[in-house]
Amino acid sequence: MESFHNDMTDKLMDTISNLNTKKDCYDFFEDVCTIKEILDMSKRLEAAKLLDKGLSYKDVISKIGLSTATLSRVSKALNYGTGGYKKVIKN
Repeated sequence: MESFHNDMTDKLMDTISNLNTKKDCYDFFEDVCTIKEILDMSKRLEAAKLLDKGLSYKDVISKIGLSTATLSRVSKALNYGTGGYKKVIKN
């Protein structure tokens, strides 16, 4: 599999990190992503927060409506990933 760390993704991450306001973020992501993709990302972040607080899969699924496969992916990233979720989760 091709690494996604390259010049183009570096520029994307630089662009995201330079967004200054919530409106700037909304404007950028609405242009770059579909509404469904944005909603899916927000659900994954919320699921990570709830799992980090100790909620069960069942409780998270009932609150957010994620599939078990997606929730499992979130849990795996939360516990064994690069630490990205942990960096942004504020309990």
